[in-house]
Amino acid sequence: MRALIIDDEAPARSALRALLREHPSVVLAGEADTLDSAVRRLAAADYDLVFLDVQLRGGTGFDLVPHVRPEARIVFVTAFDHFAARAFEVNALDYLVKPVRPQRLAAALRRVVAPPAETPASAPAATLAPDDLVYLKTGNGASRFVRLADIAAIESDENYSIAHLDGGTRLFVRRTMKAWEDSLPPAQFVRVHRSTIVNLARYRGADRVSSETTLLRLAGLPEPVRASFRYLPELRERLAALGRQL
Repeated sequence: MRALIIDDEAPARSALRALLREHPSVVLAGEADTLDSAVRRLAAADYDLVFLDVQLRGGTGFDLVPHVRPEARIVFVTAFDHFAARAFEVNALDYLVKPVRPQRLAAALRRVVAPPAETPASAPAATLAPDDLVYLKTGNGASRFVRLADIAAIESDENYSIAHLDGGTRLFVRRTMKAWEDSLPPAQFVRVHRSTIVNLARYRGADRVSSETTLLRLAGLPEPVRASFRYLPELRERLAALGRQL
């Protein structure tokens, strides 16, 4: 896999270059540090992947997208995650926030292995890390990145779901519960009801209200979350692994 790095900051290019050395399957084909030099470099056909900084002197990485060869894939890299929705509008493979973490880079590179046309729509997503950003398409057609750590609970709504965020914010998300379970880190997120998944990092205690129902207190949520009897054994096991008890 041949990669280009386009970034106007020398330290950022150096840091990404160092991280890529840990991936023998990636060969650095070249670098560019200005819009003009990037346009010239992108005109070649000797690359498969572009790490593209969003903020460049004299313009943005989005200005360079039309110059990327159609067969190549784009990973945006920037210090500001509010560009995320725009990045995915131009079909970026992934979006990395500076300073780039080795785990996130590895996850992005895994997505490059299979070209989009050969990747089934139903293929399971890569498992997220607890401090990852998760890209969400909301019910109104918008999209945004959310820190996984800020999600306290996820509630099913037929083929959609509701992400309950820290502070009580609710996001209606175009994602099924199965899709969530396929990508969430299992040590941190667990199903506690047929329609609810909770973030165990936010667990603050439980109140048994009947033989069938237990209410879980989660940091960041104004109201407790209902856990049903059939899910308590797994919940208890997961909490024990974290040194907590139900």
